Amino acid sequence: MIVELSHRITHGMVTYPGIPAPEIGVHLSREDSKQVYAPGTEFTIGMITLATNTGTYVDTPFHRYPDGSDLSEFPLDRLVDLPGLVVRAEGLPSVGLDLVKDREVYGKAVLLHTGWDRHFGTEDYFAGHPYLEPEAAGWLAEQGAALVGIDSLNMDATPPRGERPAHTRFLAAGIPLVEHMTGLGTLPDDGFRFHAAPPMIAGLGTFPVRAYAIVP
Repeated sequence: MIVELSHRITHGMVTYPGIPAPEIGVHLSREDSKQVYAPGTEFTIGMITLATNTGTYVDTPFHRYPDGSDLSEFPLDRLVDLPGLVVRAEGLPSVGLDLVKDREVYGKAVLLHTGWDRHFGTEDYFAGHPYLEPEAAGWLAEQGAALVGIDSLNMDATPPRGERPAHTRFLAAGIPLVEHMTGLGTLPDDGFRFHAAPPMIAGLGTFPVRAYAIVP
């Protein structure tokens, strides 16, 4: 079974306050293509302008560090076909060390299920969101998690001009982050494979992904 874990990207959607909404349009319409191709043959070619932090997206080290791996350099085997596990934290203000310290996380995609995705697309999504506490982030990095994802606004708390300790720790260790996930409540606690590959673009540290899990 394939489980969808990404939000749909639509024209004008807001993922994070202050980040421009995507603009989706047409480069070549089906009507105009009639002048390009043989009779009865029609195509459409779209155009999209978007900030790279749109929808469900992955952060690679270049997002935080100028000498870190960008999307084109980051190893594919750290993004796809990973054994996955879910940490349940629904209804909690944050994900603490007590929720992760007894889990075997080495080499796994650790997905933090907070249930905050229920607010996606509303003003409630932007304030008071759950996040991963710094001590828990440090433990996951030390234990060798391959990837960490969350179904919330941000992996870190987001006070004005605040630090981002989870981003700092994970991306320094080469651990990618997937934010603004959805559907984690439908996954089993473990025993599935996780996938979240972005396009291979040089010079960018973040980009939307089609995140999904394969459950036996």
